[in-house]
Amino acid sequence: MMTRKVWLLVIILPGLFFSFIALLLIGTYSAASGLANGAGGSVNLAKGAVPAEYQPLVQKWGNLCPALNPALLAAQLYQESGWDARAQSGAQAQGIAQFIPGTWASHGIDGDGDGRADVWDPADAIPSAASYDCELASYVKNVPGNNTDNMLASYNAGAYAVIQAGGIPPYRETQNYVKTIRTLEKSFAAPASQVAPSQQAAGAIYYAQQRIGTPYLWGGEGTAAQGGRFDCSGLTQAAYHSVGIELPRVANDQWNAGPHPARAELQPGDLVFFANDLSDPRSIHHVGIYVGGGYMIDAPHTGAVIRFDKVDSADYIGATRVTQDGARALPKA
Repeated sequence: MMTRKVWLLVIILPGLFFSFIALLLIGTYSAASGLANGAGGSVNLAKGAVPAEYQPLVQKWGNLCPALNPALLAAQLYQESGWDARAQSGAQAQGIAQFIPGTWASHGIDGDGDGRADVWDPADAIPSAASYDCELASYVKNVPGNNTDNMLASYNAGAYAVIQAGGIPPYRETQNYVKTIRTLEKSFAAPASQVAPSQQAAGAIYYAQQRIGTPYLWGGEGTAAQGGRFDCSGLTQAAYHSVGIELPRVANDQWNAGPHPARAELQPGDLVFFANDLSDPRSIHHVGIYVGGGYMIDAPHTGAVIRFDKVDSADYIGATRVTQDGARALPKA
């Protein structure tokens, strides 16, 4: 965890206003670091992490068996389709859960009870994904190791491969799949306790602070040809790139780069997001870097400059505590 001294070195700014912000940041960090860890419990979805139209299905069917939980199911669905119910891959995988026709024929279920199992209908496909996961978990229940990890490995490589290997098979694709889903799971779960801040957070804030006063540019990534100008997600991407974490370019893709702390648990370096629909993270339209005391550094809009803005507004949807593993786990465009 970063020391108080490091935060002082990073955040002290010239002028009374900047000093005020620095003091707010230090106070917020100190208070947050003193919070006691809470006890664990059943896994619930983080607020706003799953589009509202799918949240009841994911919450219900994610509890179908002990090897599964709602956040894990959400991570799979996000990884497979990005919540696109009409997604279709080059391998003919179809729908929000990306079933290939042969697997759907044997494992698709009529989740909504309308008399037919439709791979394109999330009300059938999400229950089918959960049901299939739990079937796989039962196939490999006697295999050494973690049953959930073995279930995920079976989803990728087949239960027979897991049984033969006595656990996760030595296939890079399968090992990466298990790690990716387990990492993304954290970005969909409501934290049961205070989550640790990113070790790179101070450096990301320092980078953004150095750009205060720079004019906004739509699509700006800070290149020389663009005069070092940024838009909102270009700034956050560049700030974390400066400390070795590679974020996606678009704000709503950055949303799943780590767990989602509650508003009262924000710490400096968290990304804070704003959306047109607070029940749907796909509608995120703006992002900034939290610096403490209710303020963020952001590149707001055309005609403005990179500046400090207050976080609290009607369109605030939530925050993400960026982690290296979380960023690496995000689907690549």
